[in-house]
Amino acid sequence: MVEIFHKESESELNEGSEMIHAAIHVIVENQIALKEKPVPETLEKLMRQGLDRHEAIHAIGAVLAEDMHAIIQGNNTAVHDPGKYRRRLKKLTAKRWRKGHW
Repeated sequence: MVEIFHKESESELNEGSEMIHAAIHVIVENQIALKEKPVPETLEKLMRQGLDRHEAIHAIGAVLAEDMHAIIQGNNTAVHDPGKYRRRLKKLTAKRWRKGHW
């Protein structure tokens, strides 16, 4: 459903990245639904700061994707650190996201 939404909205995704993009959306949406702290709070904060819900999901997903990138690249020493993820989400703001500093 996420892939279909992005195709219909004509968002500009790199060829072949649709599945990864959709997976990150689903992970973040699941974290929100499960009330995994501080994901729902971060979503609300970003929306109060002016991002729409979809863009806020992207911002949170970008933080998650950075952790996942090393794992996907086959770096055997890389692991997802939930504590680091939470700390980075707490620092995330709409202003930082817009500047590309998440």
